[in-house]
Amino acid sequence: MTNFNGVVPAIAKALVKRGYTELTPVQKAMLDPALAASDALVSAQTGSGKTVAFGLALAPTLLENEDRFGPAAEPLALVIAPTRELALQVKRELEWLYEATGALIVSCVGGMDIRSERRALERGSHIVVGTPGRLCDHIRRRALDISALKAVVLDEADEMLDLGFREDLEFILDSSPDGRRTLMFSATVPAAIAKLAKSYQKNAVRIATAAEEKQHGDIEYRALVVSPSDRENAIINVLRYYEATNAIVFCSTRAAVNHLTARFHNRNFNVVALSGELTQNERSHALQAMRDGRARVCIATDVAARGIDLPGLDLVIHADLPTNPETLLHRSGRTGRAGRKGVSALIVPVNVRRKAERLLDNAGISAAWARPPSAEEVTARDEARLLADPIFEEAPSEEAQDLVKRLLDAHGAEKLAAAFVNLYRSNQSAPEDLIEVSVQDSRGGKRREHADGPREPYQKGPRDDFGPSVWFSISVGRKQNAEPRWLIPMLCRNGNLTKREIGAIKMQTDETYVEISAESADTFLHAIGQNKTMERGIRVTALNGTPDFNKPAASKPYAGKKAFGERREFSDDRQKDKFRKEARSEGERDERRDATPWGKKPGKPKFEGKGSGDPKPKFSKKKG
Repeated sequence: MTNFNGVVPAIAKALVKRGYTELTPVQKAMLDPALAASDALVSAQTGSGKTVAFGLALAPTLLENEDRFGPAAEPLALVIAPTRELALQVKRELEWLYEATGALIVSCVGGMDIRSERRALERGSHIVVGTPGRLCDHIRRRALDISALKAVVLDEADEMLDLGFREDLEFILDSSPDGRRTLMFSATVPAAIAKLAKSYQKNAVRIATAAEEKQHGDIEYRALVVSPSDRENAIINVLRYYEATNAIVFCSTRAAVNHLTARFHNRNFNVVALSGELTQNERSHALQAMRDGRARVCIATDVAARGIDLPGLDLVIHADLPTNPETLLHRSGRTGRAGRKGVSALIVPVNVRRKAERLLDNAGISAAWARPPSAEEVTARDEARLLADPIFEEAPSEEAQDLVKRLLDAHGAEKLAAAFVNLYRSNQSAPEDLIEVSVQDSRGGKRREHADGPREPYQKGPRDDFGPSVWFSISVGRKQNAEPRWLIPMLCRNGNLTKREIGAIKMQTDETYVEISAESADTFLHAIGQNKTMERGIRVTALNGTPDFNKPAASKPYAGKKAFGERREFSDDRQKDKFRKEARSEGERDERRDATPWGKKPGKPKFEGKGSGDPKPKFSKKKG
C-alpha cells in the first residue's frame, strides 16, 4: 500500500482505491503540519488537483482524530464555487474522497429544485457545497444553519469576484463563526483577492508551489494567424487536424456559441453547446454527452465552462481572443491535466495580432506562431492515421472469414480498399481551403498579416513599379469626406491587403477609384465576400479597364429648376414671394459656408442613414 504521510487513514484508503500513487505539489503543500489549523491563501492553477488538496486539508479539522463522522446535523464545512458545474464536480470529488468516513455531503446550487435542497438540509449534513447566490438564499430563509462551521473554502475565488459575487461572499463569511478556518483557492491573486483575504482571514499562510508559478508544461500554445474572413474555416481545420478525443471551443458571446454550434452540426461534427441561457438539465446532458463519447466538441462561453473537467480533453480552441491573461490561463487549463499533453490554439485574425501578442506577453506564455493546418495537411494527417490504425493488425474473426473471402472473390482487393477509404472519409467533415497569410513576427521583416501594412509612405499617384492592376469603385467620395488616411486601413482590414498592393486612389464627388494589384484582386474580392460590402455599408464594384477620371459628375437639379435664362411662371404673388425668400436664404447659407474656414475641412466620413446628419455649426454673437 502506498504511504501517504500526514493523510488521515480513511482518506488515504480512498486515494489508494482511486489509483493515486503520488500527490501533486499543491496537495503536498496542504499537508504541511504548520498549516494544520491555519487559514491559507493558495495560488492553484486549474488541473493542479486543488479539490483533493482542500479535501485533505479539511479532514483533520472536521474529523478531529476520529475515523468516521458522527450523526449529521448542522454542516461542519462549507465549500463555495462560482458555477453549478464546478460545485457539482467538487461534490463528486469529495464523495469518493470521504467515502470511508461516512460523510454526508449536500449541494445547494442555482437551477436545481430548492425544495429538495431544503429537505436535504433539514435531514442534516457534514459538508455543504454550493454557489454563492443559492447559499445566501438558504441562509436568509433559515434553511441553512452555519453556526457550527469549522471551515469555509472559497474555490476559484478570483472568478467569483469577476462574476459579481463579492456581496454574497461577504454576507456568507460575515454570517459564519469567527473561529472558523478559511481556505481561499485562486488561479491568480489580484488586489481584490488580497483585500478579501485580509478582511476575512487571520494570519493566512500564502502557498504558491513552483509548479503553479510557471507556465503549465503539459500545454502546447499555438497562435494561428488567419484572414478575418477565415476564422470559422480555420477552426474546422484545427479540429480535423488534431481529431482530439474531446475538444472545447471558447466564444465570447452566447450568439457566437449558437452560430458555431449550428454550423458545426451541419459539417458533421458531434458537437454540444454550453452557455448561460441553457437550463441546468440541458447543461448536464451536454457534459454527459462529452463524457460518454456521444459528442467530441463542446462550444462554450467562459462562464459556462468555468471549472468543468472533461476526460481526454486534448484541445482548447480560442475562437475569440480572451479579454485578459487570467481568462487565457483558465481556458487553457481545461487541457494538459493529470500528466496528459494538450494543445491550446488561439485563432488570431491578422488585424488583431498585436493584441494577441500583448495578451500572451502579459500571461507569460511563449506561443508558436503559425498558419492553421491547410486542407492538404489535414488530408495527409487523415491518411497517416488511417494507415496506422490498429484495426489492420487484428485478424478477422471466424464468423467474418467467410464474408471476407466472398467480398474478395466478388470485388477484388483494390475495389475493397477503395470502398473502405470512401466509407472512412464519408464520416468526416471535408477540410477548408484557407487564404494564405504571413505569420512573420510583427517586430521585424515583412508584415503582410497586419491591417496597417508596411510603414512606407503612401503614394497617391501611379507607381512605376506597380505592374498589372485592377480598378475598383468605392461608394464614397469627396461628398462623404473620403480620405486616404482612413480608406487605406479600411481596405487593408476588410480586403486582406497591404499598402504595397494598393496603387493610385482617385477621388470623385460620390465615389473613389482604387487601383489594386492584379495578383491581389481575387484575394480582395474573396475577403469582402459575395455582397461586395465593407464596413459601414460601403459598396465595392470591380471595373473593366481604367475609369475615365475626367468625366464630370452628373448634376441633379432640384425639383422645379429651370434652364438658365428661362422665365419662371408663378400662379400668384404669394408663390413668387416664397420662391424669392427661399432663394435668398439658400444664397446666404452658401456665402456663410464658403466664408467659414473649417466648413470645408476634411473630417470623419459621412454616411447615409440614421444618425448620419451633419452637425449644426454654432455661431458666436459679435458684440458691438
